[in-house]
Amino acid sequence: MAIARMVEFEGVSSDRLNEMKSEMEGQPQPEGLNASELLVLHDSQADKSVVLVFFESEDDYRRGDEVLNAMPASDTPGQRTSVKKYDVALRQTM
Repeated sequence: MAIARMVEFEGVSSDRLNEMKSEMEGQPQPEGLNASELLVLHDSQADKSVVLVFFESEDDYRRGDEVLNAMPASDTPGQRTSVKKYDVALRQTM
């Protein structure tokens, strides 16, 4: 079963998200991350963001969590307010 790491951020401007998108496009993911998918949601009215990083195994999640926790704050979209781990019960594209 896949696992998702959900992180909530405050102080996330549209400009900062556009900057991060430009920096990340075409670049490999950080070494050791081994994520299968990344989803970023943004509430531009509240300057808040939710980032979901998907992993295919518990080992991948553990290593990815270590990599992401070690990232400098300047590499994130804003101020991190929470981190939670979820089992992915359903994953479907329509």
